[in-house]
Amino acid sequence: MQQSGDSGSPSFNPLAVLEFMSDTKEEAIAWLLSRIRAPQEAGGAGLLVEQLGPGVSAEQKDNLNLFLVGASWERLLSGAEDVGLFKEYSDGSMRGFTCVNKHNFKDFQGDGDGFLSMAECQYIIKHELETLRAKDETHVPGYSHAKLYPGKSIIRRLLSKGILIQMFPLHHKEELKRLSFSWYKKIKLSLQPLDKIRHYYGEGQALYFGFLEYFTFALVPMALLGVPYYMFDWEDYDKYVAFAVFNVVWCTIILELWKRSSATLAYHWGTLCRKKAFEEPRPGFHGVLGYNPVTDREEPLYPNAKRQLRIYLVSLPFVLLCLYLSLYVMMIYFQMEGWALSVHDQDPSFWTGVLLYIPSIIYAVVIEAMNLVYRYAAEFLTEWENHRLESSYQNHLVLKVLVFNFFNCFASLFYIAFVMQDMVLLSQSLATLLITSQILNQFMEAFLPYWLQRRRNKKMIRKVQKRRTPGDKELPLAEQVRLEADMSTYLGTFDDYLELFLLFGYVSLFSCVYPLAAVLVVLNNVTEVYSDAFKMCHVFKRPFADPAANIGVWQLAFETMSVIAVVTNCALIGMSPQVKAYFPESETQLILWTVAIEHGLLAFKFILTFLIPDVPKHIQIKLARLEFESLEALKKKRQINAGKCWKARSSGRASSEERRTCRL
Repeated sequence: MQQSGDSGSPSFNPLAVLEFMSDTKEEAIAWLLSRIRAPQEAGGAGLLVEQLGPGVSAEQKDNLNLFLVGASWERLLSGAEDVGLFKEYSDGSMRGFTCVNKHNFKDFQGDGDGFLSMAECQYIIKHELETLRAKDETHVPGYSHAKLYPGKSIIRRLLSKGILIQMFPLHHKEELKRLSFSWYKKIKLSLQPLDKIRHYYGEGQALYFGFLEYFTFALVPMALLGVPYYMFDWEDYDKYVAFAVFNVVWCTIILELWKRSSATLAYHWGTLCRKKAFEEPRPGFHGVLGYNPVTDREEPLYPNAKRQLRIYLVSLPFVLLCLYLSLYVMMIYFQMEGWALSVHDQDPSFWTGVLLYIPSIIYAVVIEAMNLVYRYAAEFLTEWENHRLESSYQNHLVLKVLVFNFFNCFASLFYIAFVMQDMVLLSQSLATLLITSQILNQFMEAFLPYWLQRRRNKKMIRKVQKRRTPGDKELPLAEQVRLEADMSTYLGTFDDYLELFLLFGYVSLFSCVYPLAAVLVVLNNVTEVYSDAFKMCHVFKRPFADPAANIGVWQLAFETMSVIAVVTNCALIGMSPQVKAYFPESETQLILWTVAIEHGLLAFKFILTFLIPDVPKHIQIKLARLEFESLEALKKKRQINAGKCWKARSSGRASSEERRTCRL
């Protein structure tokens, strides 16, 4: 299943790579390697480690402190039990894997070779390395400033101190070729190979591509409705009521159905019923040494009150300042728009007609630049807030970025729609923002990283080719590892979900005045599938698997956008001349009716959320049955233990271990 190394024993299968600083002290490396190799009973990880041999360009100051990490099949299977991996049982249900019952699991044959996917094996390696804990050591050997705390993760400490540069999983060349061929190398009208993506990259990546595919198909009805609507009503912007009503229903239903779809995928992948592991502190977390009241271990502690002060006295004012700057830039855009319109009115021509679109294009580029700069500032601020857990860090970062991106991208559209009430300008601005942002995103996310990576790789590939014999078809393992170590690090699905969130906003909020928005987003998503697949396979390092059960906080973000869409579309309906005609004398009555309908639709939305279960009925039954069987097994085990205790007490020959078990 894994590729074997050419620098070590033939049975050693490298799964992950550890890269230390080039000048790392030997005693620190020797100490960590001994801990990694030591058996679990002695407090080690029980893994296999080999140093990567010198590459073609070793004389060119290549870092020689690269180590390959692997494990025996027995260790991987015990690790699968440690991480609570769920696999398909012989009866078709999903159950937590145990080594005792391993032969009762479907697809487990012989010694289990091929039972675990490579992504699962690499996730197990990562888990075992990160749970390697300090014992009596007070600091990293050779680094007195790198203090260690009993019971805390050694790897996370080395990463935070910069002694360990990176830890990443290796690509499997043959599996990657097969995945690439079925995924993006041939243009085809078929679904994505989600199971293969999950097998190679893990559930988190597969769920993103599953959502991208689902979102694209969900847009098809709106796109099919939008084309004739655009063709026949293009010059009559007042006839958007029917499309706005469709928007309201559409954005409500698709998100509810997605939750059911993702629950089905997560169940079949074994992540829906997995218990969430106890979160360790982030590598960058710091504080005063103290005792954690939950684990009773000595670790750095940081007062929550101090963190809240940083959030509300620094981060919040900064976000508000950025929103003000965004508003200021928006007003400059409207001044430019007014100037272009006045020039066109004075002397209408083809070129002045083109000039009308220039302010919107410039504004779209400025928006993307501001979003990029703000993203770096938000990451710095969230890091400075010193969140203990990765989940807390991600939630605060997502909130900061979403608030600014929403305001920056949509504020001008809201102003045009509800202050200026200019539907012609709204349609023009929406089209320009949407098209320009899609072009820039494709350039920044796919072409630019690929071009930079090719430049980085070209020099090393040239040197390798000089040393290769004519019969060599593959890169040696040492060069493959060095190429991957030099690749850009994949930072997760954050930016990908953010892009889909903004596209969802463009479609659900204002597409009734520009019906082709859904068509443009469908075309963008189709190209996004291929560009994202390409960059995952050839531009970025392979990421460790993320055993996700859903799309996380992004589900809440999309649902919040759908609520805003209901309010926006109801307001647009209330502003249409068709509806105003029914209230010729009383504008107050029109507003009251609009608000009442909007509240009714929101109530309908929440009732629909309640009526449509997040998990399909047949999966609920399977989960309930599994829980019942677990409780029955626990009850039976307690009865057996009680019988043993009674016999031991009555005979008076109970051992110390038996007495301890009876007390428990």
